[in-house]
Amino acid sequence: MAPTASPPRIVPSVLPADFSRLGEECQLLERAGVDRIQWDVMDGAFVPNMTMGPDIIASVRPLVTLGFEAHLMVEEPDRMLRRWVQAGCEIVIVHAESTRHLHRTLAAVHDLGARAGVAVNPATPLSAVEHVLDLVDLLLVMTVNPGFGGQEYLASMEPKIAAARALIARTGREIELEVDGGIARSTIAGAAQAGATTFCAGSALFRKRDRLADEVAKLRSLAAEAAPDYAQAQGLQEKDQEAA
Repeated sequence: MAPTASPPRIVPSVLPADFSRLGEECQLLERAGVDRIQWDVMDGAFVPNMTMGPDIIASVRPLVTLGFEAHLMVEEPDRMLRRWVQAGCEIVIVHAESTRHLHRTLAAVHDLGARAGVAVNPATPLSAVEHVLDLVDLLLVMTVNPGFGGQEYLASMEPKIAAARALIARTGREIELEVDGGIARSTIAGAAQAGATTFCAGSALFRKRDRLADEVAKLRSLAAEAAPDYAQAQGLQEKDQEAA
């Protein structure tokens, strides 16, 4: 893999946010320096929980300049793809397990002008997405079983993250590799070392509201130190600067 100097991305989930002041919470995240915001959309069918619809996302869209990604933990995601894009989500992530015709669903996201992401649950093999990566801009490896925040990180997913990184490398395409679930100071290095480049954190960030910017910076630093590509690229840049 060619080294990249792009720093790790920190993408908070708003699931642990105070929904009575959701706009303010998103503005707080923006001031803290996060890279974009993830909206955890749950329907009570695909996962045993229910969260928000597109109107809630649309109501926050004018309040921040950050990019939005919709993580659709829903059955039959195709029925409402257009609504999530209209609500302001630049990335729409569907679960490989949620749709019968995954290739068609990902193509529909692109047709709507958004970036297409695909997520895989812990028990789902990467073979479920191997043949649609030509349509994928983001691959999300779940490091918990989806449905609830505050769950314990599954370190057993790190070999799967590494396999996903190798799979992406074989495509020759720029596909973002995101992890979601249990990401905190104690776990982010393992996911980064395995090859993840984008880290969705929820509870670990919202527990530090009073020093949120520091926590975002710390998570990014821990991921950067553990990521072999980023560390290598930084070393090459430093050598180039010394030579100049």
